[in-house]
Amino acid sequence: MGHTQHSRTTSMRRVLLREVAGTIGLLADEQDFEAMRLYRSFAFDDHTVYLRQVEGLLKSQAAAGGYTTVTLFDPAEFTDFCRDEGLDPDNATSRTRFTAELAASGPLVSYQGQPMADLVPELVEEAVRQATWEFATSVLSRTGACAVCGQDVGRMAFARASYLVSRVIEALGEGAHHWVCSVLTDGESLHAVLHVDATEPGTVKIDESAAMEVTAVLALAIVTRRASAVIVRSSVTGEEARVHGWHLKDEGLRPIPGGRVFDAYCTDADSGDLSAPEPGVNYCTAPEVDDAKPEGRHLH
Repeated sequence: MGHTQHSRTTSMRRVLLREVAGTIGLLADEQDFEAMRLYRSFAFDDHTVYLRQVEGLLKSQAAAGGYTTVTLFDPAEFTDFCRDEGLDPDNATSRTRFTAELAASGPLVSYQGQPMADLVPELVEEAVRQATWEFATSVLSRTGACAVCGQDVGRMAFARASYLVSRVIEALGEGAHHWVCSVLTDGESLHAVLHVDATEPGTVKIDESAAMEVTAVLALAIVTRRASAVIVRSSVTGEEARVHGWHLKDEGLRPIPGGRVFDAYCTDADSGDLSAPEPGVNYCTAPEVDDAKPEGRHLH
């Protein structure tokens, strides 16, 4: 009887375990991996083997019906966390607590059977997206009120950027449109990516989070008055793919001449030599964007 009760309890716990979501803190970069090797409690000494073991664990968890997310484990942030919390960094429990904190606020990617070669770039991209969003919104929130009109400059810039994004969607029309919005800040380029699916007549499908990120980057450019561009690759069934774009000027978007788009895409960044254009792609001037309305505009 006791054995039967024990087996039933064990079985129930296994069922319950499938209801528990887990998070793995991944050392995606070999340099970060080497930093963790300084701790005796860290059991791995080869990054390739480590990644293979993590992938095996993810597969086994998925096979058992578990749900696992992956986040980037940063050794420097881990050290700061242990110092602030009074924890011993050379302890597996401390690493677990840090990973739990990351699961609440850091970039996460859900494991859905993708190989590690795809998972790592996806995770890094998600981390860059989150960092870009946090930086842009932080700058906008710190900008404060205009000394002339008293309005919140960051809020107005976001409203203007949102208006410009909607006008670009209208100007692009039918097709699948892959956007890259970039702004140059202190020698570093920040960018956000958006895919607009307008392949069905009268329907526009977008990822709301990605649209917010593009809007934030464009608003950052408006507030800081830094060089910014929106480059789009458009695909329409039965037509050549088009690469075209706009640059930000006076809180409006102006088409970039097709020749400049061609030069940007068909010039080797290191040597300056021309390279062959991609077959079946038209590097052209973008359509005009109707951004004449003053919505969100703040030019003083």
